Amino acid sequence: MMILRSAPPSPFARKVRIALSVLGFDGEVSVEAADTGDAHDSLRAQNPLGKIPVLIVEDGTAFYDSRVILEYLDNRAGGGKILPREASRRITVLRLQALCDGIMDAAILIVYEGRWRAVEKHEPRWLDHQAGKVSRALAALEAASLPRAGVIPDVGQIALACALGYRDFRFDRTWRNAHPRLAAWLEDFSTHVPAFVATAPIG
Repeated sequence: MMILRSAPPSPFARKVRIALSVLGFDGEVSVEAADTGDAHDSLRAQNPLGKIPVLIVEDGTAFYDSRVILEYLDNRAGGGKILPREASRRITVLRLQALCDGIMDAAILIVYEGRWRAVEKHEPRWLDHQAGKVSRALAALEAASLPRAGVIPDVGQIALACALGYRDFRFDRTWRNAHPRLAAWLEDFSTHVPAFVATAPIG
């Protein structure tokens, strides 16, 4: 059985959990909690970066980060499921994933700034720098043509849903009013991909 080291709030772990579900691997994985802040957690032996998610397969090999894990899972499912085989479409999907992963990276850095530094020590230029990445990316996505998700979404759609879901979770849904097309897309995604609702973050 595979083991997924994860934490409920992580949007990157959510990507993997959604992929596991839509590819039919729910019964082949055990989800085990990981604490990235605990120096004694075995996570740091499984991934030297001490980051989640990590997928440990039956032979003990540990895969990270989420992009590599999704590629592994697609191959394990026979290929061409969540990652297109055709080169130009594959690049388009991977490009969307990269943009959405960037949104999540920036959002997490903003959260960490608030969590790990006293308010008087917050660096406004740093926070503005990260917020600018998010606002530009969301504007680009709002203007883009986004395909409707099917029962098996691709990795770009999964990443987009997780990025928007994390904005809902950590930033009080504040992105929605300025991005009505994205909000509508997310509602459609959640309807067609039950795993999105099932993996809603907590904590």
